[in-house]
Parts: sequence; structure tokens; C-alpha cells
Amino acid sequence: MSELNLVQARHNMVEQQIRPWEVLDPDVLDLMEQMPRDEFVPEAYRNLAYSDLQIPLGRDQVMMAPKVEARILQSMDIQPHDRVLEVGTGSGWFTALLASRAAHVHSVEYIPEFKVEAARRLADHDVHNVTLEVGDAATGWPRHAPYDVIVVTGSLPIVPDGFREELTEGGRLFVIEGEDPVMEAEVITRLDGENYLTERLFETSLPALINAPEPDRFQF
Repeated sequence: MSELNLVQARHNMVEQQIRPWEVLDPDVLDLMEQMPRDEFVPEAYRNLAYSDLQIPLGRDQVMMAPKVEARILQSMDIQPHDRVLEVGTGSGWFTALLASRAAHVHSVEYIPEFKVEAARRLADHDVHNVTLEVGDAATGWPRHAPYDVIVVTGSLPIVPDGFREELTEGGRLFVIEGEDPVMEAEVITRLDGENYLTERLFETSLPALINAPEPDRFQF
């Protein structure tokens, strides 16, 4: 696909997928149109970079559909002073989107080769306000807590308390909670030391975060 066609595909993605999905924040729309998603997807899927689908990354992991990524950005209302934790770096694309709006992003990836590739892509696009780490953040990442924003890029059958506890007061946590066939995207806001507000955004389906804790199963 030529560069001109990629630019047109990016514009079509915004106008035909993202805007109709209740994403109306002009800053988010501009960001989605300007950031070259095709340069973050695996080469085999470059022509599908702007399609309304999840793109495989290997190791049973995927990139979320663009409209979901845009909806998350709009819902989290990231401010220039915010410190963000991203759980699951993946290709580095969503990391770049977060970094464009935040003061700093701490992104934790379980699969080492994903982290290496994401670091290269982010450097290629002069994204420097990011710290990439390899580790298991399935129940939280207290190393740099507290965070103003936490985004978990894989689904969670249940939401571990660690994520809530690592938020600042007023901090927001995005999760996709549940198991197929019922998963809900949620924003959990920490109101104060002990109280939280949960806003349910939409239903979707996403592979589980690696090592995500499982709910207790009833045994007969």
C-alpha cells in the first residue's frame, strides 16, 4: 500500500470507525489520524493496520481494534501532568498514544521480544517519555506507584485490588473485566482512600492478560 493510500486509510479509520463509535474529542481524533499505526503493526499485517479488527502480534496476543483504543483514550482524559502505567506494551502503538498525552508512561511487557520491538518503534518515532520494563504486572506494578492513570491492555476475569490501590486519588483505571461471552470495558476512578466509582463503557472481547488471576471456581 502506498504512502498516499495509507494516509487515506488512516483518515477513513477515523471517520468511518472511530467517530461513529462516540469518540468526539478533537484531540483524540487528531492523534489517531496523525500517528502512523501501520508502522507499529507486524509487517505481515501492515495492509490491515487501519481495519476494524484485532491484529495478531504472536504468542496469542493482539492489538486492540482502533476504535477501542480511541475510546479508551477519550475515556481516560489523560492530562499533560499525568503519570501512566500501561500493562501490556504489545507493539508499542498504544504506548505511543498514551505518551503523546501524558507526562510519562511506565509500560510493562511480559514477553521480552515484544519489549525490544516496541522500544525500537518508539525510538524511531522520537517517543522518549516512556520507561519500558519486562515483568509480570498481572496483579499490579507497585515499583513506580502511585499512578494517575492505569490501562490494562488484556482482559481480566477479575480485577486485582493491587491496581486500585496503586491509583492516586482521582486516578483512573481502565480494564476489560470478565470472560467470554461477557466482558465489559470499565473505568474505575479512585474517589479517596477507600472509595471507588465504576463506569461501564461498552461490551467487547479481548484475550486475557498473561497470568491474569482467575476467580474462585465452585467445586462439586
